[in-house]
Amino acid sequence: MNRQQLIDEILREKRQRDVCILAHTYQSPDILEIADITGDSFALSKAAAQVKNRTILMCGVRFMAETVKILSPEKTVLLSHKNATCPMADQMTKEQVLAYRAKHPDHMVVAYINTSAELKSVCDVCVTSSSAVQIVRQLPAQDIYFVPDQNLGAYVAAQVPEKNIHLYNGCCPVHYQVTAQDVLDEKARHPGAKVAMHPECPPEAVALADFVGSTSAIIDYILHTDQEVIIATERGVYDDLRYRHPEKKLYQLLPEKFSCVNMKMTTLQGVYCALSGVSGCEITLDEQLRLQAKNAIDNMLAYGG
Repeated sequence: MNRQQLIDEILREKRQRDVCILAHTYQSPDILEIADITGDSFALSKAAAQVKNRTILMCGVRFMAETVKILSPEKTVLLSHKNATCPMADQMTKEQVLAYRAKHPDHMVVAYINTSAELKSVCDVCVTSSSAVQIVRQLPAQDIYFVPDQNLGAYVAAQVPEKNIHLYNGCCPVHYQVTAQDVLDEKARHPGAKVAMHPECPPEAVALADFVGSTSAIIDYILHTDQEVIIATERGVYDDLRYRHPEKKLYQLLPEKFSCVNMKMTTLQGVYCALSGVSGCEITLDEQLRLQAKNAIDNMLAYGG
């Protein structure tokens, strides 16, 4: 099948099987085109809970599909590529968190939403990159253990100096590659351009950004400015914006490096095969584990996340 025939078959299969397709913003334009809902990981999970479809197909990575299942246990949740995982989500184990809690019973454990359901199950509250500062500021504990992303944790610590924030040595390997010199070099190539950066980047790079925010916040910032913008996050954002808004003057920082291999595992052929039941995988969670993980998400919502 050629590209258009494949797209037509995907649209036919999803209608016939009553499937809602979710696609994270980091997916390729091809995948975003056939998706019913696109956006950040937690926004997708919330949206999935509202749709009437009984089956959800996640075009993203495993922790995202798990979060959909946590919030929609009655639905069948499929991951388009069974090996699409998030390196950061897998950098820390449940046992490590439990060991830390045993040594520091008065500390609260804050988990970035980019974590497995198992890790969420032993943490006090989840945060997204857009809600982390607000939530940590409100927590009753003075000492906070922020896992697993040290860069987002460092950004939160800088914004909430009144708290003692302890960091785990984890990171997103894609965002972690950025250096301050990379930013300075790109700014020199495009004088006057603003830098919009995700807080998963290292602190020395974040310090040089004009705007720091979540994926959706970066997109909103770009859509509401007439200035040239250097985008410092996974290149899916750049690719999508260039496709939808060719009039914008945008530049991708480190285009050869800023691509998540796991996100790009999802292809049109893979989506078609997952819809047809040939490949992909169904996400299942033990009910006790699901409820424990949901508690951390419920606490996030209670704090306004």
